[in-house]
Amino acid sequence: MFHTIIIAGHLGRDPEMRYLPDGRPVTTFSVASTRRWTGQDGKPQEETIWFRISAFGKLAETCNQFLAKGRPVLVEGRLRPDDRGNPRTWVGQDGMVHASYEVTANTVRFLGRREEAAAPVVEEIPEYEEPTPEEEIPF
Repeated sequence: MFHTIIIAGHLGRDPEMRYLPDGRPVTTFSVASTRRWTGQDGKPQEETIWFRISAFGKLAETCNQFLAKGRPVLVEGRLRPDDRGNPRTWVGQDGMVHASYEVTANTVRFLGRREEAAAPVVEEIPEYEEPTPEEEIPF
């Protein structure tokens, strides 16, 4: 089986790059994808979903170099669910349940005005793959 998710949105914060114990870089950043429509009552409606993105290797270095808060971006990758196959959830200080959609990026396309889009499109299958125990496979 195979799945791919494609997200278009804006960076919610500047990317952060760290290094794995084996020396490979990993860059994380958040992307907000907003859907807007007009409701039946004629009022504008809006829904925003936040995604936490992780990029590895050369892709991580390029994202760290060219991305910044507010920059439009298109990310292709795969969802990383929790142990039960769901988004990661937690209870916030406000008592509300929150969900986090985590994505490992395979491709990142930098969008925006021509001068912003001067960075190359980077496609890379991450070298780092988290092992999936056989008991997590649902069949």
